[in-house]
Amino acid sequence: MRKIIHLDMDAFYASVEQRDNPDLRGRPVAVGSARERGVVAAASYEARQYGVRSAMASATALRKCPELVFVPPRFHVYKEVSRQIRAIFAEYTPLIEPVSLDEAYLDVTHNLKELASATQIAREIRAKILEETQLTASAGISYNKFLAKLASDYRKPNGQFVVRPEQGLGFVAGLAVGQFHGVGPVTAAKMNQLGIFTGADLREQSAEFLQQQFGKAGHYYFAIARAEDHRPVVADRQRKSVGSETTFAQDLTHFPDLLEGLRPAIEEVWEYCQRTGILGRTITLKVKFADFQQITRSRSSPGPIPSQAVLERCCRELVEGLFPLPKGVRLLGVSLSNLSNGQPAPGPATVGKQLTLSF
Repeated sequence: MRKIIHLDMDAFYASVEQRDNPDLRGRPVAVGSARERGVVAAASYEARQYGVRSAMASATALRKCPELVFVPPRFHVYKEVSRQIRAIFAEYTPLIEPVSLDEAYLDVTHNLKELASATQIAREIRAKILEETQLTASAGISYNKFLAKLASDYRKPNGQFVVRPEQGLGFVAGLAVGQFHGVGPVTAAKMNQLGIFTGADLREQSAEFLQQQFGKAGHYYFAIARAEDHRPVVADRQRKSVGSETTFAQDLTHFPDLLEGLRPAIEEVWEYCQRTGILGRTITLKVKFADFQQITRSRSSPGPIPSQAVLERCCRELVEGLFPLPKGVRLLGVSLSNLSNGQPAPGPATVGKQLTLSF
């Protein structure tokens, strides 16, 4: 029987901003931009009381909470705090599976402290996080990842909850299917139309019926309705790509404006490459037009992209290929894939290689 902890920081981005700026404490805070097409990246618990949520349009958030204070994101700060938190995790187990900057799964079945109680480990980790970062975290403890994830939401903020082996079936049975990790709003609505409202309802369905209605995901739904999840905690999961994108306040139509609009994404992607030593061979330009039509254009190199200058040059050529523009552009993004470790020694032979274009 495994012992799994799901650690989730409480309103992470917003909490960091409130920690670093005392004037924001106790106030409804949104990390993001208040501009016309801005989006809320994170909301403090004070803001959530008004119905403000992450991924909400900023205009909608302001209508719900006119006193909402917007602060620009500082991802370099969040990444540094995340590194501090993961260093605390590493004191207890090498089996750490990061999900994002603010959450991770830990397998503490055989832990470095030789503690028998996963509940005690979660309590110690949360105390260390508070002591070292002045931020709170919530934890879910159970015998698999699915239940640990559900449990971490049960006592938020700044709490923890345990689902023991003998409690798993009953715990799942009483929850609405919309609360299940992996069941989004569209799937939950479809389940409701089929008369499936709770975990107990889901458990009454056959594997064949669920597969017929939901395809391959039906097997997953059949298992979680029975509190089953055999996925291991996977440490050091290999990243397949790194990217960044920007949504613009006004549609862009001119070539210089598109280049300037793409620059922050290029800089963020290359900062990741410099920090990690991971480089990529394939550059992908993402374009979303004013009518929300989305296209991508890619370019691949025989070897890793060796410098920010080469990345910028390739992006420029991809942007040039968009003209004449059929309509205004509301979003641009750039990503690197086909990643590999190690900084190449850029020389004329590397930089001068012809890149091949693929669509």
